[in-house]
Amino acid sequence: MYQSLIRPILFLFPPETIHHLVGFLFRVGFAIPGIKWLVKKAYTVNHPSLEREVFGIRFPNPVGIAAGFDKEAALYNHLSAFGFGHIEIGTVTPKGQKGNPRPRLFRLPQDKALINRMGFNNEGMEVFAENLRKNKPGVIVGGNIGKNTQTPNEQATEDYCRCFKTLFDLVDYFVVNVSCPNITGLSKLQDTEELTGLLQAIQKINLSKSSPKPVLLKVAPDLTENQLDEVIEMVRETKINGLIATNTSTQRENLGTPAQKVEKIGKGGLSGQPIKDRSTATIAYLHKKSGGSIPIIGVGGILSSRDAIEKIKAGATLVQVYTGFVYSGPSIAKKINKALINF
Repeated sequence: MYQSLIRPILFLFPPETIHHLVGFLFRVGFAIPGIKWLVKKAYTVNHPSLEREVFGIRFPNPVGIAAGFDKEAALYNHLSAFGFGHIEIGTVTPKGQKGNPRPRLFRLPQDKALINRMGFNNEGMEVFAENLRKNKPGVIVGGNIGKNTQTPNEQATEDYCRCFKTLFDLVDYFVVNVSCPNITGLSKLQDTEELTGLLQAIQKINLSKSSPKPVLLKVAPDLTENQLDEVIEMVRETKINGLIATNTSTQRENLGTPAQKVEKIGKGGLSGQPIKDRSTATIAYLHKKSGGSIPIIGVGGILSSRDAIEKIKAGATLVQVYTGFVYSGPSIAKKINKALINF
């Protein structure tokens, strides 16, 4: 019903407009007594075989929502009702910022893909913290942290550490996002020396706590094998807890969408079906080269249970969806989890 009836109607309107409308409908609908219970009953799959113990956290199932969907830390409890085992919020920055000018989110229906250049639009870490305090998470929540666009790279570490300190007691794990292609100059922080220093600074704060939180690094799908080797060494040197593979891609190969339309859209990170194989290859390489010693959350082009199983076979311990939620609908977690019971 979603793909044949609801999605065609939603796709008549600009994607960012629909994103905000869906969030509004979640908040209004779930305020009605009994609605959340009904949604959870319809979409949640519980089974012992779905549980995963990863970096010290017990996940009820391996399927989560990737960062970018809940940019204001306002929808995590609503999204959990659709059967997701964890929700990653953000990317959050120290100060609120508007992000890049609109339009900045584009659909490529022929490719079951999105291109976005949102630019870390969010309300800032203090609003995130207040939202998390007001609405205690009923689901495992990850905090995806970044730097403000106006912060020079030389001061980026301070931005990341401020977010880490502010959200430390409010989220279950952290993701350091230096691989988003939509922030000018951010990719320079992926240089080995810069990134190692950043991760070490975060870990210094983390390890000073009585109960340190898991820290993960989100990597781009466009890295070479040599760069991925450096990532593995960096994980071992800084002793962070895992990786998320992958972020969106700057590449535009093998798209069914006419080149003229893609060119008109311009810059942005590509997500969805076109990056599925590249993401899976990255996961497989990291898993094999690390000897399976690094937990990996697989994300990128998961639009079906088959895609999720492919990621897990490649070496992912958990998976996340975003574009798959847009194209496949709110039942995607249920379908993946039902398939995993028999996997």
